[in-house]
Amino acid sequence: MVSASLANMVVMGLVFFAVVLVVLALAPALLGRTGIKDRLAAQGGGAAIDTPGSIRADQVNSMWARLLAEIESRGLNLTDDASQKIADKLTRAGFEQPYAQRAYTLARAVGTLVMPGLLITFMSITGQWPSVAKLYMMLLGAVVFGLYLPAIIVSSRASERAKEILNGFPDTLDLLLVCLEAGLGIDAAFSRVGSEITTSHPLLARLFAQVSLELRAGRSREAALRLMAKKSGLTEITAFTTLIIQSDKLGASVAQALRIYAAEMREQRRMRAEEKAHRIPVLLSIPLVCFMLPTMIAVLLLPAGINMKNQMAELD
Repeated sequence: MVSASLANMVVMGLVFFAVVLVVLALAPALLGRTGIKDRLAAQGGGAAIDTPGSIRADQVNSMWARLLAEIESRGLNLTDDASQKIADKLTRAGFEQPYAQRAYTLARAVGTLVMPGLLITFMSITGQWPSVAKLYMMLLGAVVFGLYLPAIIVSSRASERAKEILNGFPDTLDLLLVCLEAGLGIDAAFSRVGSEITTSHPLLARLFAQVSLELRAGRSREAALRLMAKKSGLTEITAFTTLIIQSDKLGASVAQALRIYAAEMREQRRMRAEEKAHRIPVLLSIPLVCFMLPTMIAVLLLPAGINMKNQMAELD
């Protein structure tokens, strides 16, 4: 009885904490919408028109940014010692917002509380309470799972984005080579390629567009290319940026170097496809052994077993 009452108190405390978090997350959005409706009503109504805002306005008006700022104003520090590594990992996964690192830290902290709370809630609903030692191990596992779940999600998304970038990189190199051979400079070629592949390869288009914008803003070509390689996190793009930088410094033909490198990248993509094709028979052997082989053995041996049983019955 004591353990059941204690569990109920823990469940109620976790539910209260979850409700507080939900209210803190939704209150800024609701209050913001109310303010917008009041201003529209004061001006005579009308539909709101979506207009592009500045980076500063987007950062201030973001619900997550306001939520994180409110939490930090209460004394909770969301910065991490390995902030640069986390920022690089989040950038490779596509989370480039200024508050992404703090939101990642908050998600890990909330996960360590929510996962044990869900486990205790499930046990309270089902009424199946294990022993104290087993309950402690299950809660510890839930805490570890909640702590590493955001990292798993970020790593999975980063790997998927890396595959998408890598598969479209040879086609992008061919288009860049065509632009260079047509007489465009490297800066203009990056801008042109970035605008042409927005539909077919949006991630690469974004990387090329960022390089073009940084070059227009006055950043050196070497710094812009190295930043693109850092954001992608791929050795192939790092080698590509090194090729462009070295060819530019030494005065070599960038088009000729790109032609050779594009052929190598296309060959590597073909080899990756062949590797996946060669793995198919090995992967198919697992369901064949688990499902088909027992069925075939039963079909082949069952008639012989029935005949043997009949013959033994006749002899008796």
